[in-house]
Amino acid sequence: MRILLCNDDGIGAEGLDALVNELAPEHAVTVSAPLSQQSGKSHAMTVHAEVELLRGKAMQEKYRQYGVEAWAVAGTPVDSVKLYLEALVQVKPDVVISGINDGSNLATDILYSGTVGAAREAFLHGVPAFAVSRDYGSAWSFAEVAHAFHSFLMETMERRDGECFLYNVNFPKKHNPGPAKFVYGRQGVRDYLNAYNRIERDGRIFYAVHGTPYDTDKSEPTDIYATEQGYVSVTPLKVDATDYEEMERELNR
Repeated sequence: MRILLCNDDGIGAEGLDALVNELAPEHAVTVSAPLSQQSGKSHAMTVHAEVELLRGKAMQEKYRQYGVEAWAVAGTPVDSVKLYLEALVQVKPDVVISGINDGSNLATDILYSGTVGAAREAFLHGVPAFAVSRDYGSAWSFAEVAHAFHSFLMETMERRDGECFLYNVNFPKKHNPGPAKFVYGRQGVRDYLNAYNRIERDGRIFYAVHGTPYDTDKSEPTDIYATEQGYVSVTPLKVDATDYEEMERELNR
């Protein structure tokens, strides 16, 4: 398969490295990822400014044996995917994988996630896409995540042959015995308590985001519930944000 790898943790991230190690020996892999950490960028893209494209030299030399081409984009995760698909290639990849993110992207976090944003951009271009994350402090190593995901990737691409889809995949904190169990579930609801900390320094006032997760919907079969049971959660996503019930009410007034 032709695979494009991207992320929001930056081109030097361990999770991206694990995916290249796992996938490049068997597939035609290309990397297009942000030059630096871009977490929380959601679907932001650079406008009214130039985006610098750099060779990911360290990664390219590291994976020369696999023929991996790597690009570092001085922009957002969406910039990385959009630039690659619209300006750098003539033939689209068969699939785009964003990750492996260091930290889960569950429930309403997907609205803020640069990992999901990059995958969503691929989906908007008609390319099947996965956003892959693992929880902070997970018992799953990045290499284990990459290996388990590889099997899931192959099974999914064969089963959904020719279809375009967007999957949000989250590996849990704990590692149940045996092979990874992938469980499909809907998006839960997550908020954060004390999300902003006030800091006074040198007569100036700063605020730093540092919240404790507060889940208001983690019932079965949400993504939060699945990961709390030690399963790998899989949530199919879509782009259409239309409130069809409200629209129907208005049309029938």
